Parts: sequence; C-alpha cells; structure tokens
Amino acid sequence: MEDHSFSVFPNENFLDLRLYQYGWEQCAPLHSFGPYVRNHYLFHYVISGRGHLDNTDGDGVRRDYDLGQDQGFLICPGQISTYVADKDQPWKYVWVEFDGLRVAEYVESAGLGERQSAYLPQSPAQGQAVRDIMLHIARHSDASSLHLIGNLFLFLDALIETSSTRRALHGVQLKDFYIQEAITYMEHNYQRELTVEELADVCKLNRSYFSKLFKESMGCPPQEFLIRLRLSKAADLMKGTSQPIGSIAVRCGYPNQLHFSRAFKKRYGVSPREWRARNRLQMKK
Repeated sequence: MEDHSFSVFPNENFLDLRLYQYGWEQCAPLHSFGPYVRNHYLFHYVISGRGHLDNTDGDGVRRDYDLGQDQGFLICPGQISTYVADKDQPWKYVWVEFDGLRVAEYVESAGLGERQSAYLPQSPAQGQAVRDIMLHIARHSDASSLHLIGNLFLFLDALIETSSTRRALHGVQLKDFYIQEAITYMEHNYQRELTVEELADVCKLNRSYFSKLFKESMGCPPQEFLIRLRLSKAADLMKGTSQPIGSIAVRCGYPNQLHFSRAFKKRYGVSPREWRARNRLQMKK
C-alpha cells in the first residue's frame, strides 16, 4: 500500500488563486524536511500522529510549534521552515501549495500568517471538513483545472470559517467597492506606468487614505499588488508562449528587462529564464 501521493498542478491562467502542488504522506519516525524557503504558501493538515514545526520569518524571528492530529500549519513565502515527524507517533498529513493575488487577504482572514503558523480548528469535526477538501484535491489529480481550483476556494473558505484565530468579518462595505475598482483598473492598465495617485483618483479618494484602505484589505501596498499582478501575467506568458523574455517584460509594464529580471527573481526566487525552463520541464513530465 502506498504511503504517499504527490501531484503538480498544470498552472493555468488563474490570478486570484493558484494551485502549485498537493499530496499526502505517512511519514517515517523523525522524517524531516528543511530548512527550506518557500516561494508560495504551503499548508499541511495533520491527519494523525504528531510532529514539530520550526519557522523563521524574514525578520529573523523564530517560532516553534508542536502539532498533532486535527491541527495544521501554514508556511508563508520567504519563511525558513523545518518540520520533523515525532519519533514515536510520526504524523500523516495532507498538503497544498498555493498562491495568488488575494491569498494574503484570505489567510489573514483565517488569522494565519508569519506570526501565527498553527491552525487550530474550533472543533475536531470542523477541522476534518478542511481535511476532507484537501484529501479530495490530493485524490483527484486527473480532474479538470476548474474543478481543482474550485475545491481550493472551498478549502480556503473552510479554513477561514473553522479557524479559532479567524478575524471578524463584516460583510460588504463601501471600502470593498473602492478596492475592487482599483484592482479592476490595474488589471486593465498594468502594461503601462501607474501611480498610486492615479489609482486613488480613480476611486475619488485621498492618496494616503486610499493606500491605507488598500493595505488593510489586500495585505500589501498598491505598488506591491501591481508588481505581483505584472509578474503573474509575465509568468503565464512565459509558460504559454514562446515570446522572448524581453518582449514579455515590455508587455507587462517593464520596458527595462534588467528591472524585470530583478523583480521576478525577488518574487519567484529564480531568474525568468530559469523559471521558464523549469516550468516547461514540469509540463513535459
């Protein structure tokens, strides 16, 4: 009988939410992974057994967690993580690696992030609802991309609803309308130079007030969101077309290819050329 499963998602044109890889594993005693730095969000749900997580964030702050059955842990991009299975009761877990333009907002709604890596459900039964969606994803690697992304949205919804650290949500407010207006405008104009002043003007808001609202809602400043949007568009073009990287850089708002390469490597951890080679190789497997 198999003791693990691993699948890579054929990352198509999904921007708000992307799925990278997923699977499950029954670990051997003291089985460890790391130290390792992730480029995307990675969430594990502990099905049985126990283990230990060591996370160090970008500021060098280290946090340790002992975790057991019906608990989970989130590793954020840029964190240095090491996790080890217990000697006597090694854990079995299911995981998903994901990212996207609005993921920071989603995980923050669950009360998770660099300062809170441990997911503690309000009850074991509620946690098992999260587990079941993750196992469905892990067991249906042959399903359509839309099916898997749909279940990834359901997973995040369940994560938010069941988390004991979740933030209080207050329905749709006027500020949500402003933020959506700004995001829509960016999606239609990311190819050219955009300033925060222009985005604020679109929303008929003061620049500083707009920036404050945007960061509160999306978890990053408008400029950072625009960079993520441009780089996501560039990654899609590099994977799905044979256009030169310089041409893609220009199409995505980077007339200077050197600036594009620096921004891309900072976000994805490798150069555009290396990223394209790796992802084309993955698609051939």
